[in-house]
Amino acid sequence: MYTSDDERLMRHALGLASRGLYTTTPNPRVGCVLAKDGIIVGEGWHRRAGEAHAEVLAIADAGAHRALGATAYITLEPCNHVGRTPPCVDALHQAGIKRVIVAIQDPNPRVAGQGLQRCRELGMDVRCGLLSDDAMDLNPGFFKRMTTGRPWVRAKTAISVDGRTALSNGDSHWITSRLARDDGHAWRARACAVLTGIGTVRHDNPQLNVRAVETTRQPLRVVVDARFEIDLQSAILAGGHALIVVIVDLEKPVYAEKFSALQERGVEVVQLPPTSDGKVDLGQLMQVLSQRAMNEVHVEAGAQLTGAMMQQGLIDEWLVYMAPIFLGEGLPIAAGIGPWSSPDQAPRWHWKQPTVVGDALRAQLVKA
Repeated sequence: MYTSDDERLMRHALGLASRGLYTTTPNPRVGCVLAKDGIIVGEGWHRRAGEAHAEVLAIADAGAHRALGATAYITLEPCNHVGRTPPCVDALHQAGIKRVIVAIQDPNPRVAGQGLQRCRELGMDVRCGLLSDDAMDLNPGFFKRMTTGRPWVRAKTAISVDGRTALSNGDSHWITSRLARDDGHAWRARACAVLTGIGTVRHDNPQLNVRAVETTRQPLRVVVDARFEIDLQSAILAGGHALIVVIVDLEKPVYAEKFSALQERGVEVVQLPPTSDGKVDLGQLMQVLSQRAMNEVHVEAGAQLTGAMMQQGLIDEWLVYMAPIFLGEGLPIAAGIGPWSSPDQAPRWHWKQPTVVGDALRAQLVKA
């Protein structure tokens, strides 16, 4: 069904889409290539919400003459509705595009096959499904948010060979090399939000912003702080753009001064109903973040919060940096997991793209 040229050109389009890895939120990362006889005549990728889509930029790059009669290779179904920008289907038709090859259908209910159908109605030869897994990997959060109402949650941790995240006293500076830590910043940069717990804030006082890679957008920093205990001098509050999630009644006078001080700094405090055991409802928190158009949530938290999220099935992917060191007695990745009577009962994960970064083996794991 597809030729080697088709695959080559779609891979190029996927590479273009990845250039928007840090910037397109809440929109998906999309690339487009226009080609004639296997030769690229125009290309483009979506940079950020509100700006031109990949198809429009590729058409402009090609120019009217070269775009006429070309094949469009697009990593996501073109839209057929008016949002912040006009429909891409109309742009393809007006440019005289002859064929449209799409990697994957758009899960957005406003599109969801309608763009492909409209292209066919306008006389274009349309095919869909080329390198669909690769296209999905570029936008796991967008697909999950559109289909489930929750973001894609990626938990990041550094561990020793014997599976410890820190010594028994909590000291973990540093298990891995700077190269591995900088790589972790690249994963922060692609996320919409970085989530941690009040325990980590108290113990490590992290900034949890992106510093090691260039980005024009910082993710929202989210702190799960049920009792509203955060210190106003915490590094994570610097510069605002943070969200504190509590269960206490913020209208009580005891919280008024802190609440007001945080608001003045550009920090938002959200109250959620408590669970039966007096904790933040993490499932509801994920829904709240999804409603705020958060596609990917990056978790860097201690064993208690990470374990609770894992128990509730909220973690979709693990990003594990294994350092060549043995810590012996120390802290685990996640607390409260199991116990099981046999290994068969434990949840299974798939390995994905293991690679060496600095002194660490970086492994990605996704749910089986």
